[in-house]
Amino acid sequence: MVSIVYHDDLKEVQDDAALAALLAGPADAPFDRLEWWRGLVEECDLFPLIAVMRQGKQRGVIALHRQQRRIHALANWYSFRVRPLFTTGADMTAMLNELAADLAGESPHLVLAPLPDENGEASALAAALRRAGWTVFFSQCDVNHVLPVKGRSYAQYMATRPGQLRTTLKRKGGKVSVSIETAFNPASWDAYEAVYAHSWKPHEGSPAFLRRFAEAEGAAGRLRLGVARADGLPVAAQFWTVEGGTAFIHKLAYTEESRPLSPGTTLTAALMEQVIDRDRVTLVDFGTGDDPYKRDWMEAVRPRYRIEAFRPLWPGNWPAIARNALRGLARHG
Repeated sequence: MVSIVYHDDLKEVQDDAALAALLAGPADAPFDRLEWWRGLVEECDLFPLIAVMRQGKQRGVIALHRQQRRIHALANWYSFRVRPLFTTGADMTAMLNELAADLAGESPHLVLAPLPDENGEASALAAALRRAGWTVFFSQCDVNHVLPVKGRSYAQYMATRPGQLRTTLKRKGGKVSVSIETAFNPASWDAYEAVYAHSWKPHEGSPAFLRRFAEAEGAAGRLRLGVARADGLPVAAQFWTVEGGTAFIHKLAYTEESRPLSPGTTLTAALMEQVIDRDRVTLVDFGTGDDPYKRDWMEAVRPRYRIEAFRPLWPGNWPAIARNALRGLARHG
């Protein structure tokens, strides 16, 4: 028998020993940790709804949040993905079936994204919602560019990069100096923020969240903060972390004035050398978004999905169901 419990206080999650162990154990990514969720709640003003699935000693959990009458995945622009998590040996199908049925009492409208499907998580969740009577629209919402290292050295990897990229590095690689730090340094973080403020990037969504995350990653030894300088001044900065054999590229920026120096290219190359040759990662994850420059560095693309689910007998959902159905028809000709 599967039971469902919801928590809007993250401290309550830690009172469940099996669940706390699941969320405190070795994670594949920061997005699966309780501290990531806590940062989103406390720094990004999201009201949490942590859905916990219990079956004997087994646990499943998915982080959600309320937004008016809708329930969304607990994620924002910093989240590469969100997914349900399960203890080893848990019956994922039974747990998701019970969750899908129970969520009908919490909200008539669900919006869950960005969901991975490498292990069938998104498909299983969509199927469970359909079995529970939800009207489900399942679509790709984004892409995730990644680099499977496949045992190569940095030199072997660089030999396969596009000729234009290698030429740029050869011509301009010596025009900036690069430093890479693994512990949080307030002065270096100030340099990152200064570069970002003078870059082409939009206004930072939640700088307090990002700094808090960087401080925690530095304390844990997972931080890789790169800064490129020209004439002693920071002109490019990148924020990476390394965890579970994966290097995650969270943020990158360079100043508009430094564009002729290509400092971002030089800095990315230096960080690639760091994570491939010294950290020995097996995967580099460039997050979401289909920016053209990512194709120069990455070699594979993984889809990210969106589930929008409606209770069909709730009249307030009928216009949205009709709109989604028409969009689906248009996409399929």
